[in-house]
Amino acid sequence: MPHTSYWIILVICWGGLGLSWAIGWVYNLWKAPVVQRRTTFLPAWILGIVLVWLATMLLRHNALAFMTFTAPWLQIVGAVLLIGATAFTLWARWILGTMWAAVAEIKEGHQLRTEGPYRITRHPIYTGLIGMLFGSMLMVGFGVWVLYFIVGLIAIIIKIASEERLLKETFGEQYIRYQHHIPQLIPGKQLFTRQ
Repeated sequence: MPHTSYWIILVICWGGLGLSWAIGWVYNLWKAPVVQRRTTFLPAWILGIVLVWLATMLLRHNALAFMTFTAPWLQIVGAVLLIGATAFTLWARWILGTMWAAVAEIKEGHQLRTEGPYRITRHPIYTGLIGMLFGSMLMVGFGVWVLYFIVGLIAIIIKIASEERLLKETFGEQYIRYQHHIPQLIPGKQLFTRQ
């Protein structure tokens, strides 16, 4: 069982992210009208959350005990990764400003962001979310967090595909050049692949 301080870190990181998302969503409704929307991904996202919650309730009675283990050094690595990934995610959200949306959409006066964390990866918010999920999983000792990580990863991959299609349609050659220079999700991946 993780130490209380790890649960506090978990609540602060995920709660802070949720609060900033809610405030940003309300602010963007007011400041950044939508011109084009690619998908109605939000209902699928909500359905995914409900299914994961139901699975968590069904598996709560030690069904995942065989996958649950903790080691102090893993918990420390997880906590550091969770805090760093949360900061990275919030930084990316801040840089995106009113161009951010919960679903793939183009705003009035939409601009392609390529500065800050967007020089490291094309989807730094998703990179950060994957880091947060992985850090949380390490910190609490795997268990049900393995399910959260897998479902989160699948949702992110689906959402990236939708967003990339819309960004190509909107920005054309500018986005294609950006794709060739900046990795999609994993920073530094281009160092290990042929150009």
